[in-house]
Amino acid sequence: MFWSGELIARTAPVRRRTGPAYPPHVDRGIAAYLGLAVGDALGATVEFLTPNEIRHQIGLHCDITGGGWLRLKAGQVTDDTTMSLALGQAILATGHVDAQAAAEAFDAWMRAKPVDIGNTIRRNLIQFRKTGNPEAIASEHDAGNGAAMRALPVALACYGQPESLSIAASRAQAHVTHHNALSDAACETLIFMVQDFLAGRDVIDVERERAGKLVSDFPVFAYDKRRRENPSGFIVDTMQAVFQAFFATETFEDCLIEVVNRGGDADTTGAIAGMLAGARYGQGSIPRRWLKAVDEKTSSRCSEQAGALLLRPIPGQTTS
Repeated sequence: MFWSGELIARTAPVRRRTGPAYPPHVDRGIAAYLGLAVGDALGATVEFLTPNEIRHQIGLHCDITGGGWLRLKAGQVTDDTTMSLALGQAILATGHVDAQAAAEAFDAWMRAKPVDIGNTIRRNLIQFRKTGNPEAIASEHDAGNGAAMRALPVALACYGQPESLSIAASRAQAHVTHHNALSDAACETLIFMVQDFLAGRDVIDVERERAGKLVSDFPVFAYDKRRRENPSGFIVDTMQAVFQAFFATETFEDCLIEVVNRGGDADTTGAIAGMLAGARYGQGSIPRRWLKAVDEKTSSRCSEQAGALLLRPIPGQTTS
């Protein structure tokens, strides 16, 4: 189901870079993590603006400039990237995806006073502090995008393993803050899509098998009708905006420019689209100007963690 929208013309050619020789799936995994950070930093500038406000205030938003409602420095990232890094660090420290370790990592992240934190995440982490239970109570109201935005470390850690392990691992981390069927379905879809692209699968097959199944199982996610502009933090809005931009474009740059100029929760739609586009196109696809703009320490952590998660085998997952 391809969404037919106006594609944004690229303003500059992508430059190919030389660097360490990695197996193709590792290169794509690193690109996915860098793409997440790039999309986060790009989208944060226009978070909570409408498309009309973006057009009037900026024109076409296509550079990482900082600012926005959080008044970020250029290249600074938000909770999308920093929570992912916290989760990835916990996975590497424990050797598997563990709910308790994830909850403790997220709690430490919150105590460090992140630049931004979602209400659902804050509420359920406070509950974890009180009870010690790393699994939030199932709630139909917790269908935000906070678990999906940090799903990448699970996709990398579980690459090459049975899908059942990816599902168990996804729910172990997601349910710390978002115990919700729509959130679960979105997280698992994104994880499988990233893994498919790491394996070099064709985008048409991935769309049909993964996005198609999501819509078949949960028709509310259908993304082939109305253009999703100004997407909220509701996971359905997020996935619709990301899928429309991702499947209607053919380069990393076009995909991210398309999605962040829709405004709304643009740091998260940018991060998720960047994750998918990085996995699809590889490191050479990410514009140099964006890579240079992102905080260097953050970029290094993303690259190193992606390589570690993919090159260090992660044994069976646990959900306790």
